[in-house]
Amino acid sequence: MGEALIFLVGTAAVVWFVADSLRAREAAITAARQLCKAEGLQFLDDSAALNGLRIIRAPRGSLAIQRTYAFEFSDTGDNRRTGQVTLLGASVTMTYTGLRSDIAPAPEHDQIG
Repeated sequence: MGEALIFLVGTAAVVWFVADSLRAREAAITAARQLCKAEGLQFLDDSAALNGLRIIRAPRGSLAIQRTYAFEFSDTGDNRRTGQVTLLGASVTMTYTGLRSDIAPAPEHDQIG
């Protein structure tokens, strides 16, 4: 009976993590698309790829998942450049293209691990 409970809890945790990751990826794609539109850039491939994953302490002291996604854009139409979107949970905390000082100040976090 105990093994079945552990299996169910483990399976539920994996399902939650996958669903949460999909929501975060969609938020990153939306943020990248909006950033490119606002800056007059071309958002390429309509996608973002997970580039980093950490567990950090959120501003209120709870643990949270921080994900960094990379996306590609073009500023001339003839090149590919890489930008980043960082999320804390489902909230965007930073966007970066490297073209301007577009880094949004992120709240202070303590890294765990």
